[in-house]
Amino acid sequence: MSAALPPARQLEGVRVLDLTNILSGPYAAFQLALLGAEVIKVERPDGGDLARRLGADPALNEQLMGTSFLAQNAGKKSVTIDLKNEEGRALFRKLVASADVLIENFRPGVMERLGLDYEAIKADNPRLVYCAVSGFGQEGPLSGNPAYDQIIQGYSGVMSITGDAESAPLRVGYPLCDTLGGLLAAFAISSALFAREQTGEGAFIDVSMLDATISAMGWAVSNFLIAGVEAQPIGNQNMTAAPSGAFTASDGQINVAANKQEQFVALCRVLDVECLLDDPRFAEREARKRHRAELNAELEAVFATRSAAEWEADLNRANVPAGRILTVPQVLSHPQVVQRGLIQQIGNIRVARSGFRLGDSQPTASYPPPELGEHNTAVFETLGLDAAELTRLREAGAI
Repeated sequence: MSAALPPARQLEGVRVLDLTNILSGPYAAFQLALLGAEVIKVERPDGGDLARRLGADPALNEQLMGTSFLAQNAGKKSVTIDLKNEEGRALFRKLVASADVLIENFRPGVMERLGLDYEAIKADNPRLVYCAVSGFGQEGPLSGNPAYDQIIQGYSGVMSITGDAESAPLRVGYPLCDTLGGLLAAFAISSALFAREQTGEGAFIDVSMLDATISAMGWAVSNFLIAGVEAQPIGNQNMTAAPSGAFTASDGQINVAANKQEQFVALCRVLDVECLLDDPRFAEREARKRHRAELNAELEAVFATRSAAEWEADLNRANVPAGRILTVPQVLSHPQVVQRGLIQQIGNIRVARSGFRLGDSQPTASYPPPELGEHNTAVFETLGLDAAELTRLREAGAI
């Protein structure tokens, strides 16, 4: 196993207010925390982030530390403020004045009704980078609609091309659109912080999960926009080439992507079916795509004779991209993931870091996910509040 890299601290000194819930916003703020930002999660006093109650362990849900919350809130602090309380809003504005970034994923209009939208609070802090994450964005006929990941998966066209002719439309097996929205938000915030170094001014960022997803769909979108060809659900096959997709070995499935001519030639040699090279149905790329079903049938008969691991090893040695289809537990324990140090042990939990490493450091959470309101005293004291004032605010229901 390679030596662990020091924690990344590229955003050290940046204070982020995380007003978000569930996944898209929390995931964005988590990326910033992993790079050393001080992320302060501002939560409702009566339960906080809904994700605290979500996850596969009912006992943790009861403790308001559900696994859905733990997954993307390590390295953050938690304070409680009731933004519907007048004194709570006044305290929040003091906190905003000390911040560099604010992230919220309320439905458009909520922060404006509270008097805490960007136009209202930038007077307190003109250098503030304010990022609003929502399902459809801040404008447009759908902007006021409630939206979870499932809704955006359907609206974006993702579900229409996932699965095969019998199973589509099919949901992707994890919250794809929430995650894409969060990644885009973290990227946009980092860009705005860089620009602020040049201009001295903050920015308003409008992140739409729908826009983020469509942008990330790549060829499925461009093939229609440019070539007029609508993407179709073709299951575990790759529309751009053949043979390229999932095949069944003797003990499980394996992905093979012989997308280039030389890869197809090498594949046929490894499988000892060089006779296919002389078949006009399979002679070149477009012909193989037209006769995908016949080609796959020929190859499936051979793949079934050996294990997926054996085929994976032999094909990769021949420079044919191939990999077994693993379960989540299998990939998390794989030597590749272990050596990269992707999974961080922090306290009594493990979390996945960001999917990149820097030359001299690695994204790292500084401390475990916070209990609700765990850092009220520590954070509010930095604003000049003493113990008596904190007690009064608690009694007033502001925190």
